[in-house]
Amino acid sequence: MSWPEGVTMVEWRAPWIAQMMAPDPVVEAIVDQYLANLEGLGFAPETQGVWIQTGITAIASNQGTVPLSAASLTKLATTLAALGAWPIDHRFETRLGRRGTVVDGVLQGDLVVLGGSDPYFVWEEAIALGHALQQAGIQRVTGNLVILGDFTMNFEVDPQRSGEMLRQGINADLWPWEARQQYDTLPPGIPQPQVEVEGTVVVGNPQAINEVSGWVLRHQSLPLVALLKAMNIYSNNAMAEGIAQTVGGVNTVTAIAAEQAQLSVAEIRLINGSGLGVENRISPRAVVAMLMATQRKLAPHGLSIADVMPVFGQDVGTLQGRDLPPQSALKTGSLAAVSSLAGFFPTRDRGPVWFAILNEGYNLEGFRARQDVLLAALQDHWGAAPAPETFQPQVKLGQPPYQLGDPARNQPY
Repeated sequence: MSWPEGVTMVEWRAPWIAQMMAPDPVVEAIVDQYLANLEGLGFAPETQGVWIQTGITAIASNQGTVPLSAASLTKLATTLAALGAWPIDHRFETRLGRRGTVVDGVLQGDLVVLGGSDPYFVWEEAIALGHALQQAGIQRVTGNLVILGDFTMNFEVDPQRSGEMLRQGINADLWPWEARQQYDTLPPGIPQPQVEVEGTVVVGNPQAINEVSGWVLRHQSLPLVALLKAMNIYSNNAMAEGIAQTVGGVNTVTAIAAEQAQLSVAEIRLINGSGLGVENRISPRAVVAMLMATQRKLAPHGLSIADVMPVFGQDVGTLQGRDLPPQSALKTGSLAAVSSLAGFFPTRDRGPVWFAILNEGYNLEGFRARQDVLLAALQDHWGAAPAPETFQPQVKLGQPPYQLGDPARNQPY
């Protein structure tokens, strides 16, 4: 038998390790009561999944190995697959080039955008890019804005619409109110760009890259770990779908997640990377295994699961309005008849407790309230405690180097 990640063989034989792995009848009773309460509301235990784990031991479970509708817990598979496909500091690159010559600040020709699958290119990025274009000597474009490759902006998958928003973003005279609002969040000192494109937005044939006469700028996305944090904080479906497709599609996501979690693909059945659709089904055991595999991928870099998931009490987003253990890293999932919650919470007696709760039925607010009560009862039993230092989040969105619109990520050729 192997021992938990980061625990030496000597520690493995220590009494506290044995205590961490020991069965706990009180916890089993707490979970049984939770299921009985749901049954009293008309929700059969066979449709409710629970997995509670400390160390490498399942302390309590219900339907633990049965794939159940997971909703946005599917994004945990996408997260793990992305960490398996790329380094944690991987950046997606968008390139800007020209077709024509630049004379006195005027590009006499087309401005070409070659997308590189950046899933988080938003107003702030476009504004900073417009300023970088001006610094590179382009004030006006007499031709068109030509979109090539996989370019999306503001989570809009239509390249034509994404191009139209980029055309607005690089010219403050065309900003909608959303762009003006986001400009106020940028690092101080970035002027409002005014790069005018006189032509239209054209989605070009990929072969048009051969007509580029020179490259002007390369724009790098936020590092991968920050992209995953943003995706999970807001449970952003467009980001998840984009990342899953760039990894190689849903089958690749499933295969990588199952391999990293050391489980059969039979417990991870996905139709997409976001969780939209009840056909996305994952067993509670597989959810916890993916969480722990993600922790193993991040730990060697001084990071933890808290760096790719929202932390209660610290991050905005899907955890707002809940009553959950402080400093716990959690992912929610919601569909019309699915409410799920998974992650870890810190305890005094058992250290980080890993769990997955997958509820099916039409009572989302009721399920959420009972999930909160279940975690509170478990933490009361094992004792509340601060999260270990190794589980304190290091990735802080909105702060360098994880700030949208950071001029340093736009580099001239």
